[in-house]
Amino acid sequence: MKNLSFAFIFLVLLSCKNKKQTEVVEQTRTSGSVKILVDESFSSIIADQIMVFKSDYKHAEFAVTAGNENKIVPAFLNDSIRVIILSRMLTPQEDKIYRNRSIVPKTSRFAIDGISLLTQKDDLDSNITVEEVIAILKGTSNSGKQLVFDNAYSSTLRYFKELAQITELPKKGVYTLKNNNDVIKYVAENKNFIGVVGVNWLIANNSDMTSYIAKVKTMGVKNIKGKKGDNAYYRPDQANLISGIYPFLRNVYIINCEGRDGLGTGFANWLLSPRGQLIVLKSGLGPHKMMSRDFNLKNTK
Repeated sequence: MKNLSFAFIFLVLLSCKNKKQTEVVEQTRTSGSVKILVDESFSSIIADQIMVFKSDYKHAEFAVTAGNENKIVPAFLNDSIRVIILSRMLTPQEDKIYRNRSIVPKTSRFAIDGISLLTQKDDLDSNITVEEVIAILKGTSNSGKQLVFDNAYSSTLRYFKELAQITELPKKGVYTLKNNNDVIKYVAENKNFIGVVGVNWLIANNSDMTSYIAKVKTMGVKNIKGKKGDNAYYRPDQANLISGIYPFLRNVYIINCEGRDGLGTGFANWLLSPRGQLIVLKSGLGPHKMMSRDFNLKNTK
């Protein structure tokens, strides 16, 4: 009889365990699991989005891998992970790779990021033109200013190489380090260097960098004549990101190639929802679209 009791208890526990596992792995827009590749420039805002999403949907599990654009895109194209956060859309060749697998990539812009130029806080020259930045990138500048990027494989450096229409960096005047924090530290400790860092990374809550961030400031940037923002020097504050007047802007996309209606689709929809866009707004970035505000005015007469 005792053996039967133990057997019964074991079967009950096994049944409960199997039921729990079934509930966790069930793939819906608000439950199950999804793997996401994230350009590390946007790791902070994605972490905030996931935290709020999971507070609403307890059975949603996210496995996030953050890295440099040139490192994470190959993993995405190799079909190991099918959801990615990038500052660019897929190229026609990359898009074709998934279409050949009968999967149509779904791309959605959910935020507008800016790229900050940083200099030391006591530097009197805190403005720069787009033309000057391009000259430094081409190796033709005589200003003595030098640019420092996070690393040689980042989306930030790719953005500026495309801007200057170059494929190789000059031997002098442009340098790469390991990550964004290294850039901030380097600028804080060395004169005549301009650090290049994404706005989202700069304003993220990073207690370890507080003392260094206090020693740097964002530069004002004036655009090329004939383009928006060519009339003054603009800093990458939120209003200038939203209006599009700050010259160094980039869109932030979620690209979903899961090929099914699962958690990846649900999270992509969430990023564009009023709550997801509010998180973008609170982060200091520009939302994909501004949410209208309805006011309930009561007649007090």
